[in-house]
Amino acid sequence: MSDTHFADLRLSYNLRAQLTFIRELDALKNVARRTLLLDRSRTENDAEHSWEMATMTLALAAYIPVGGDILRILKMLLIHDLVEIDAGDAYAYDAAANVGQREREEVASRRIFGLLPDDQCEELRSLWLEFEARQTPDARFARAMDRLQPLLHSYLTEGKTWQDNRVTAGSVRHQMALIGDASPALGDLAEQLIADALGRGFLLADGVE
Repeated sequence: MSDTHFADLRLSYNLRAQLTFIRELDALKNVARRTLLLDRSRTENDAEHSWEMATMTLALAAYIPVGGDILRILKMLLIHDLVEIDAGDAYAYDAAANVGQREREEVASRRIFGLLPDDQCEELRSLWLEFEARQTPDARFARAMDRLQPLLHSYLTEGKTWQDNRVTAGSVRHQMALIGDASPALGDLAEQLIADALGRGFLLADGVE
């Protein structure tokens, strides 16, 4: 996308770069995910996913580990999927779609965050890398929200997406294990949701194809 929209405006370099980045954000609304809305009318997009996780974090702030920084967590949640503007979303239970995804996202992170002035590019890309590495309490909690949100949607839509993709309980448990690493209480919630979903027939039992 060219910068002709701002070409005739008297802007500082930084403001022009920031507006270019802001314009790019709109593309996140076109990145489709597999997660169903609760009314099952359609799947969500990445922008809706990011907003919901950030708002979930406000509601679940009591579960953030002692010393955690909610503002840093919110920043991670709001920016972590921006790389999917270029890389697209890879469904967690689709092994083929995930081949090379990390490399595609790395390239995308340099382009998209690189639209910003250098200092902001460094800050946001560092937060993205921290989120991906999951080595800090803030990143672990942010990643837990990234897993809990689609888990809740799948449970509340009676496993429609799981069933369409032949997902087993063991696969879901594997994907959701990191929730307990961030918060034992939320990890227990995730296990209850999975167990209840299995009992209700929303999920396939392990070994069932």
